[in-house]
Amino acid sequence: MSETKNNLIDPYKVTNEFIVDPPKSFWKKLGYLGPGFILSASIVGSGELIATTALGAEAGFVTFWVIIISCLVKVAIQVEFGKHAIHSGESVMRAFNKLPGPRLGKAHWTVWSWIFLMSFKVLQVGGIVGGVALVLKIALPGVPLAILAFTTAAVVALLTFRGYYKFIEGVSIAMMGFFTVFTVGCLYFLQFTPYVLQWSDVMEGLTFSLPAAVVGVAIGAFGITGVGGDEIIYYNYWCIEKGYAAKTGIRDDSEAWEKRAKGWINVMYLDAIISMVVYTLVTAAFYLLGAAVLHRMGEVPQGNRTIEVLSSMYTESLGPWARPVFLVGSFIVLFSTLFAALASWIRVFTDSFGEVGWIDFGQMRQRQRTLAILAWFFPFAWATAYLLIKLPVFMVLTGGIIGSIILFIVVFVAIHFRYRRLPVSLQPSRLYDVIFWVSAIAIAMVGIYGIVKLF
Repeated sequence: MSETKNNLIDPYKVTNEFIVDPPKSFWKKLGYLGPGFILSASIVGSGELIATTALGAEAGFVTFWVIIISCLVKVAIQVEFGKHAIHSGESVMRAFNKLPGPRLGKAHWTVWSWIFLMSFKVLQVGGIVGGVALVLKIALPGVPLAILAFTTAAVVALLTFRGYYKFIEGVSIAMMGFFTVFTVGCLYFLQFTPYVLQWSDVMEGLTFSLPAAVVGVAIGAFGITGVGGDEIIYYNYWCIEKGYAAKTGIRDDSEAWEKRAKGWINVMYLDAIISMVVYTLVTAAFYLLGAAVLHRMGEVPQGNRTIEVLSSMYTESLGPWARPVFLVGSFIVLFSTLFAALASWIRVFTDSFGEVGWIDFGQMRQRQRTLAILAWFFPFAWATAYLLIKLPVFMVLTGGIIGSIILFIVVFVAIHFRYRRLPVSLQPSRLYDVIFWVSAIAIAMVGIYGIVKLF
């Protein structure tokens, strides 16, 4: 509902003009999915292709359980942000600014913390730009790396600065389908090589042990695989732009509003669960490839050899002919992260700029102008960061650790949403609350454990 030819409809201003009764059947609900798939596209490039395989290469199978838990444990927190979007129509930073506690100027401390922490996440996405540039460098060895990095930045900016929701969703789903089939296929063909994956290997990875030597990589991977703290925040914007809040209408606590809200929340649940299944499957496949091939070879992806080392997972499992296929696949996986991440970054930062008083987020033209400016600024900042550091794995894992810290803020806000902002008529079941608290406590414990081990 948020896109017309003249783009007059503002998805961030909920009215009763676009109310729609939620679908009841499973098959009809599938037609309203999408926000979770955009998150999946933003996750796989950094978390799965680089961080997950690096962890598998370094630790072997023993930390497989970290990857699985990191994918499963955050979803309950994610859907709390989705619920808040549906029943309130509020963007995340607007909701942050209504939290109790200290403020600096016009903004709550959580808004300022987000801006500060995300400035370090430039390293993470810079590592993804570097990964794309390295793929292109293999295909175009005569072109300087700097030109490839800045060309990548320009292309992703061009696709995003005018990209509305439906375009972003469609591209994300297409790329997600490709890399899912590609990676699972590679894992299957691994069974016909000397690096065959045994059931005992998988069971070794489910023993819940964590060697001290790999705790840093594990914590980074936990923060970056599955839904990270920043992706959980992004989910709010994609639920709003998908139209869940608009279809629910302005909250009036009537029986009809309550029925619509519950129905669209159920659609959002399905969206979150199906996307979780997809990215968990892809994440597990990437990790097992890294552990089965790279760990046994004694190779760990690092520096400008990252893509070359990663390509060996595919050439060893499929043969030398698979190298060009890997380059195409890795390009799509990495580019999907840049594409979806940029679309998300510009929305959250524009929102945060509105809350600190730099722009008027509620004024649609001013918001769109800021989105367009940031769509060009961030990719070139990411490319510059890569060219200065040139350590894509280190950059991505650093972003993962920052993501783990952001998760503390996200958990704090999710608890506030659940117990302070959620309408009584939308109170969940006790089972939901149990899952919610298991997620919150697990996230907090892993974060604390990682900080203690690292420092």
